[in-house]
Amino acid sequence: MPLLFIASLVLAVAAWLWGPPLWARWRRARVVRQPFPPAWREILRQRMPYFRRLPPDLQLQLKKHIQILIAEKPFIGCNGLQVSDEMRVLVAAQAALLLLNRGAGYFRGLHQILLYPGPFVVERPVNVGGVTQEARRVLAGESWQQGQVILSWDDVLAGAADPEDGQNVVIHEFAHRLDQETGSANGAPWLGRRERYARWSAVLGAAYARLHQQLAEGAEPLVDPYGASDPAEFFAVVSEVFFEQPARLAAAEAALYHELANFYRVDPRAW
Repeated sequence: MPLLFIASLVLAVAAWLWGPPLWARWRRARVVRQPFPPAWREILRQRMPYFRRLPPDLQLQLKKHIQILIAEKPFIGCNGLQVSDEMRVLVAAQAALLLLNRGAGYFRGLHQILLYPGPFVVERPVNVGGVTQEARRVLAGESWQQGQVILSWDDVLAGAADPEDGQNVVIHEFAHRLDQETGSANGAPWLGRRERYARWSAVLGAAYARLHQQLAEGAEPLVDPYGASDPAEFFAVVSEVFFEQPARLAAAEAALYHELANFYRVDPRAW
């Protein structure tokens, strides 16, 4: 069998395995044929200044992604929170920024979006002096490998209201979801081609090392120090900065910005 044919067959099988099944494509096509609800458009106008910055073609893409995410992903209120259309639209809109111009799926493996009224408390085992103890942490968001994204509604609102502070919990947690589509989050999401991983690793690894160096020297880096926790957190944190402070990131870390622009297939500096 010719090698070219084998390679084409492998790519076709990979695309079939990675892409959505035909029934999902049919359902999504039916969803996006529906008009975008005027009430949802008003929510975007009032609550999400970022939306107005997008060029018309990306606004249209974003609205279609919102419709599909809301149709496919269950939103569940926690601690007595009643989930409203405003909550669904604002979460879906900010998450959909990560899908613009990309042929990837709609956060594969994501089964539920859990919303708390505000920051929530989780307990995690930590090792202290060789002894495992339960530690309580207050969080604005989390993404679980099992298929849940957990968000604080207060922080979702804050992230939508200020598109320039470099902090957005929805972008952060849904960047983790992209990272988790190929397994545990490790800072290396699905890039499409094997040869892209070497450069991705080199560029992000160097930027990650510079962040550690800046913190060791007492400098105030552009990237939130939380990004120094591990490569997965670094990818999520720099994704926030990429969308919200693109010009500053491009000036400070040109190679990093280029890699993220290739991955997300957008250039937010132009907006």
